[in-house]
Amino acid sequence: MKVRAWAELLRVSALFTVPGDALAGAAALGVRPGRGTALAVGASLCLYEAGMALNDWADREEDARDRPHRPIPSGRISPRAALAAAGALTAAGLALASRAGRPALAVSSALAATVWAYDLKLKHTIAGPAAMGAARALDLVLGAVATVPVAGPSLRAALPPAAILGAHTAAVTTVSRREAEGGSSAAPLAALAATVALGAVTARRSWPTRGPQSPDGLNALSSIAGRAENAPRLVTAALAAAYVATAAKPLAHAVLNPSPPLTQRAVGGGIRAMIPLQGALAARGGAVGVGLGVMGLVPIARALARKVSPT
Repeated sequence: MKVRAWAELLRVSALFTVPGDALAGAAALGVRPGRGTALAVGASLCLYEAGMALNDWADREEDARDRPHRPIPSGRISPRAALAAAGALTAAGLALASRAGRPALAVSSALAATVWAYDLKLKHTIAGPAAMGAARALDLVLGAVATVPVAGPSLRAALPPAAILGAHTAAVTTVSRREAEGGSSAAPLAALAATVALGAVTARRSWPTRGPQSPDGLNALSSIAGRAENAPRLVTAALAAAYVATAAKPLAHAVLNPSPPLTQRAVGGGIRAMIPLQGALAARGGAVGVGLGVMGLVPIARALARKVSPT
């Protein structure tokens, strides 16, 4: 029972939405994931779980009223233990990031500060969704600068995919603010529109045009190269479509009936949709294998979500 309580507090089913951030960040630079990427994944997982523990500590009084079954108000985990876990996980995340270089430590420090500011101050303000979106965007940038520890070029290349992932996160966070009471179609409708727009932007890309036909029997090789160039585009489009499909259906249900259960399902769908979005962003950077590999996390996340809610 104690293990289950911690699994609920840390929302372990949502953990599988984290590794794709760093992998998409590495793909944005056009390089293969390496030791730095692995360190970024570890740091991201620690900081994400720190945010989950701190979130429940900060919301313990509100949860006692609206969600008394949560681990802290139900007495299964003490507030002191949750706060200590948040501190320890934050320290572990920063320590892992520091081993990937100074740029990674700087970005992870900004990420940790954003997470703590969101949970303690910004969550119930108008800046809450933007802060959460910034945290996800920083997580992707962390993967980039940890893989290639040169802050300037890494940051510039990672900004477009980071902005896409951050915008999706902000939209889902806006919906989540009404998941306990429901009653509003505006937030899920706006998130639905954002999902479609972000899916279209992710699938669209300026690809290099094929050069002139090669003489002397090289046309066949040129044709093969052209088909190889199309592979990332096709995979990106397919994964972007999977992203839209994952998020759009529960959001549409919440638009038609903004009850608490359907709003919570919309939030859960938005969280799970991060995985195909990360895969699409990785494929968009040319890392087709990484993008498809990230999709392998979908059935695991879905299976765990049936046992431990991601929201």
